Amino acid sequence: MSNVPADRRYAVTHEWALADVSGIVTVGITDHAQAALGDVVFVELPEVGARFATGDEAGVVESVKAASDIYAPVAGVVIEVNEALEDSPELVNGAPYTDGWFFRLRADAVADDLAALLDAPGYEASLDEG
Repeated sequence: MSNVPADRRYAVTHEWALADVSGIVTVGITDHAQAALGDVVFVELPEVGARFATGDEAGVVESVKAASDIYAPVAGVVIEVNEALEDSPELVNGAPYTDGWFFRLRADAVADDLAALLDAPGYEASLDEG
């Protein structure tokens, strides 16, 4: 079973979202997603200032096996990207929930958007169904 921390919310497309008290949401991909991809070799991140609606394509992660789109799990404006991934994309594999995050955005409606995502047990159940 994949590692699924209870402190964040999950999209069925395997992104996670972790909000802070100011409405800033950090986004990455799940342990399940990085394991399915295999060794990550490149990450295409969005531009700071880019605006996304929930579900918009926000980036790409490439591995030795495949390339996969990264979707915005919440709507908002990108305020920071994880520049460390440019030189060390393997952080996605080694620490998908910490150092391997992709971008942060200022969410438009953080409470509503997060409520629409899955909690940890819901995400785990979606993996079992998949």
